[in-house]
Amino acid sequence: MSDRTLLAIEDVAKIFGGGQTLFGTQKPAVHAVQSLSLDVKKGETLGIVGESGCGKSTLARLMIGLDLPTAGRITLDGRDRVAEAKRDRRALARKVQYVFQDPVASLNPRKTIRTILEAPLKHLAGLKGDARAARLEELMAAVNLAPEFLERYPHEFSGGQAQRIGIARALAAGPELIVLDEPVSALDVSIQAQVLNLLDDLKDRFGLTYVFISHDLSVVESVSDRVAVMYFGRIAEIGPARSVFAAPRHPYTDLLMRSAPAPGRHDLIPEDANTELPDPYNPPPGCAFHARCPNATDVCTSRHPPLDPIPGAGADHLVACYHPNDPT
Repeated sequence: MSDRTLLAIEDVAKIFGGGQTLFGTQKPAVHAVQSLSLDVKKGETLGIVGESGCGKSTLARLMIGLDLPTAGRITLDGRDRVAEAKRDRRALARKVQYVFQDPVASLNPRKTIRTILEAPLKHLAGLKGDARAARLEELMAAVNLAPEFLERYPHEFSGGQAQRIGIARALAAGPELIVLDEPVSALDVSIQAQVLNLLDDLKDRFGLTYVFISHDLSVVESVSDRVAVMYFGRIAEIGPARSVFAAPRHPYTDLLMRSAPAPGRHDLIPEDANTELPDPYNPPPGCAFHARCPNATDVCTSRHPPLDPIPGAGADHLVACYHPNDPT
């Protein structure tokens, strides 16, 4: 992993809806991402975890340009990603690619695999004739699929094979950064291991950088160099994977870790079903986790805690909490 920042997200927000109707009444607005700052280092795998609805997939779409931020700035190699996309969207697509959660649904059912993989080779890489054929052969070999599969349709493949095709499509234009949004959640456990090993091999072979989004803590722990924990559109905790999993400092991270089922585990912490959850249409003025937090005090309800290093955790382990857990 390099110290060079490949992707930088600075104070980004994304709001869906809002504005006024023709009669002057206010439309509801969902605050999906709020004042979020994050960087991705060249060559690393950054894992992003959190509950459903915390903003993980919205953040992924912002990273690759499928959505534009409502506020804030996203830079790729020091260049403003939004401005670059307006100038040349294909140039951005050559640098950043996406692997979808549902492998079969992400492939056009009316097109053969050859046609699907040739699209980025034509429109992004500009390859023709023999060069395109050679690249197709290289891509199929890279994801361990037989060349004859090129003439088949998506419905003829298992979920694991379809995800390999999705990975090959992402690799086609030679990107630097690949955003993987729950890439193995729809697969059987044995197939998950195969795909994760494949991704690890491809990262080394092609010098890739990954952003790996998942709700499965065991998967994120096994693949990530650093981990960012999201809650209600913000980063609650971020740091080296080993440090975060060994000694979670944010009460929400600790709750996630203790709520994850594992073979032989009997210390799961059930949460009260009547626990108050924050309203995305009306975000609270303070920490969004305060109603669920055993450490909460009055300050937690009045203002958002900054994302800062805390004593004893290292300069690269940051926590947004006024009362972080003490691992000792």
